[in-house]
Amino acid sequence: MMKAGDKVSWNSHGGEAHGRVVKKVTSPMTIKGHKVAASKGNPEYLVETDEGKRAAHKPSALRKG
Repeated sequence: MMKAGDKVSWNSHGGEAHGRVVKKVTSPMTIKGHKVAASKGNPEYLVETDEGKRAAHKPSALRKG
């Protein structure tokens, strides 16, 4: 289980991205025009890169550290 502030990495279009968990998302939201279909039963994590870019990812796509 991840929590806000945890350092994580994930695969991105340009290779591996690094950042921190901002929060767990448990309801639908929109990020940069993209719909995030999160729910309590299917949560996603809002992450932010060191450059300040935000995205949402499923827990299985994130690696701690």
